[in-house]
Amino acid sequence: MPDLDDDLQFALRLADAADAISGARFRANDLHVTTKPDRTHVTDADQAVERAIRELIETERGSDEILGEEYGSAGGDPRAAHRLWIVDPIDGTHSYERGLPMWGTLIALVTDGEPVLGVASSPALAGSDGVGKRWWAAVGGGAWMREGEGEPTRLRVSGIRKLADAAISIQSIRQWDATGHLDQLVALSRTVWRDRAYGDVWAYTLLAEGLIEAVAEFALHPYDIAALIPIVEEAGGRVTAADGSSALWDGSAVATNGAIHDEFLTLLGD
Repeated sequence: MPDLDDDLQFALRLADAADAISGARFRANDLHVTTKPDRTHVTDADQAVERAIRELIETERGSDEILGEEYGSAGGDPRAAHRLWIVDPIDGTHSYERGLPMWGTLIALVTDGEPVLGVASSPALAGSDGVGKRWWAAVGGGAWMREGEGEPTRLRVSGIRKLADAAISIQSIRQWDATGHLDQLVALSRTVWRDRAYGDVWAYTLLAEGLIEAVAEFALHPYDIAALIPIVEEAGGRVTAADGSSALWDGSAVATNGAIHDEFLTLLGD
């Protein structure tokens, strides 16, 4: 694995640029919201953040390819790219437009199909100093979190080893129902210690911090999960699709602390 420090520092600068835009527009009275053809919402902040990130990548990493939620991919098949930046300008747009703080920008670098670097930045999840939270990881370098202006803290998933003792985030009942997994969701709720739907980027960061043991969701796009895979895995966890394959392009994700992963997948397969 090549040295990723320069790319990581660049990704953190991209997150700084994103936070400046999204933070300024959060809870703005004139926030403009439209509906895309797939019936999801997009705000003027989503679009402005992605444009800013794209401009920086095109200027400083001109040979790299980009895949973003709002403006897609300008090149060929992004799956074949040697170096691909995957961007979700605001993961949790519905929370953003309602004024809820559980949203963030996701930035990933994927090399030859493998997510090797991820940054998740949530400027509205403010600490006592009024500055938000950020999580990041690069393969081989561990996963880290900084709250406000404090020092970075290395992350580690929890040591819970049984699904019956686990706290999980199911993200959205509608997702499970629409993809034919409602029976498994009911069975899961009867098995685990505690189930909640924390939603979007926040759930995966709770997992990486060791505060919950699993996150599972369906109807995903690569930009929903790419940045979160290195963060969870470098914290000691595991991320796969619901069938155990790679999660990046599958459309589903099961992220756990690793110890309960196989038991979780077995239940989903029943």
